[in-house]
Amino acid sequence: MLKLMKNFTKKDVLTILACIIIMVFQVWIELRLPEYMSTITRLIQTSGSTIPEVLKQGGYMLLCAFGSMASAIMIGYLASGLSASFSLALREKVFKKVQKLAEAEVKKFQTSSLITRTTNDVTQIEMLISFGLQALIKAPIMAVWAISKILGKSMELSSLVGAGVVILLITVITIISIVSPKFEVIQKLTDKLNATTRENLMGIRVVRAFNAEKFQTKRFNDANNEMTDTHLLIQRTFAFMSPIMNLIMHSLTIGIYFIGAHLIVKVGMIEKINLFSNMVVFTSYGLQVIMSFLMLTMIFMIMPRARVSAHRINEVIEADESIRDGKLDKKEEIGTIEFKNVSFKYPDADEYILKDINFKVNKGETVAFIGSTGSGKSTLINLIPRFYDVTDGEILIDGVNVKNYKLNTLHNIIGYISQKAFIFTGSVKDNIIFGDNGEKEVTREAINKALDIAQASEFVNSMDKGIDSHIARGGTNISGGQKQRLSIARAIARNPEIYIFDDTFSALDYKTDATLRKELKKNTKDATTLIVAQRIGTIMNADKIVVLDKGKCVGIGTHKELLNNCPVYKEIALSQFREEELSNA
Repeated sequence: MLKLMKNFTKKDVLTILACIIIMVFQVWIELRLPEYMSTITRLIQTSGSTIPEVLKQGGYMLLCAFGSMASAIMIGYLASGLSASFSLALREKVFKKVQKLAEAEVKKFQTSSLITRTTNDVTQIEMLISFGLQALIKAPIMAVWAISKILGKSMELSSLVGAGVVILLITVITIISIVSPKFEVIQKLTDKLNATTRENLMGIRVVRAFNAEKFQTKRFNDANNEMTDTHLLIQRTFAFMSPIMNLIMHSLTIGIYFIGAHLIVKVGMIEKINLFSNMVVFTSYGLQVIMSFLMLTMIFMIMPRARVSAHRINEVIEADESIRDGKLDKKEEIGTIEFKNVSFKYPDADEYILKDINFKVNKGETVAFIGSTGSGKSTLINLIPRFYDVTDGEILIDGVNVKNYKLNTLHNIIGYISQKAFIFTGSVKDNIIFGDNGEKEVTREAINKALDIAQASEFVNSMDKGIDSHIARGGTNISGGQKQRLSIARAIARNPEIYIFDDTFSALDYKTDATLRKELKKNTKDATTLIVAQRIGTIMNADKIVVLDKGKCVGIGTHKELLNNCPVYKEIALSQFREEELSNA
């Protein structure tokens, strides 16, 4: 919790100070009420007292009551504004941090957990600030001040109030020690429930196709029931708090009057008036002490879970970033890529996925990567935009190690089209101009040209509003091939130095594939192109083809050269074409 307090701005600190000052004033006027009541009690039992004197004291009580109400409204307003602004800033900070995390860190936390930390965990902190700020500051001030008011007035009555306070402390400490560990379990179960729900929704087609609804429902119910049982345990434990508080409060009131009555019998008339007045004061202040602990009870219900949430949020904010930003934003060469003794293994893995990869791509060349499933093609491509960093060796773009570039600069050099096309909610235009393109503006003319090259103009123009037509979340209102063509158009519109196609053409039919590559070659002849593919027909005209097998480079050359000197490539080619077709290609 203390670490999160560093996120308070100067304005937040001033708001907290204002709340404290108002609370001290509120406590002061609330603790004045029993004194006025005691004065009224003495006036009523003292001969010669007048009605105006009693009414005057009553008027002071009314002023105190209205002052307390006004103070409570002001504190509530300030606390709500503080909690809302702090949670807004905290969510933004967590979201920005997640965007900086590499894929390795995201996988470590898990997507479902990151969503929970950005939403539910921040909400727990917001609740603590909104409700807890008032109780956490006011209750101790009220309790200590009220106790100081009654100390010394009567040893017997003070001892009774002290005993009540001790019993309350024992009760609170016992309950908190039982429930506190369970709050960490609750947040982890929330992650688990989110993960189960998210997986079910993302795989809903597979679930239905395999009649797995009952299986998925059982998985959800298991997670849901476990979370419910833990919540019930916590709430049932807290349920003891209120009856015990009420028992102590009423016992204290009865005890004060019982002891007071016993003491009054033994003294004279003047002392009886003072004792009765003290009983009224003790009753009021005793109730104030109990009410203070009742306020703290709310904190003790919120604080443990908020503490766990704060720890989880700090884990994200303080997570080490494996991909660190470089400093370079300028370079001399344009469009060259070189792998020098590159080896890579995933974090915490024992075996290398890529081993000792060496090749160079010159400006304007088209280089393809092919190999069996699991050979490391996509992994190799993902090292260039630094989704992961190499374990050994180095990758140079335009003669500079990719680690030295500012990430924004590096990504503006590259037009990346992922293996699985991802389309965002918005219009076709929004998806094409998506992201920061540096100083280059994507004009409407550039959008239309990109759609033409990507063979997407026909279906986009057939939509109701053309490039302004709405695209649903994830592109669910267009086909897989259409999504892939839009993702290709998005990269083309950026006019980058380097294109990376990560098995992008697999969702396209052969005719569209051939036409698209022809148009792409004609309109991006000055750009360097890297293609990961499974189909020989997609890459046979590439300037170079890099053949990967079990993470190693087993061949580099043209299509014809590899047919003659690379058995792995020839085996892949023969699995897709007859030998006569390959000879005529």
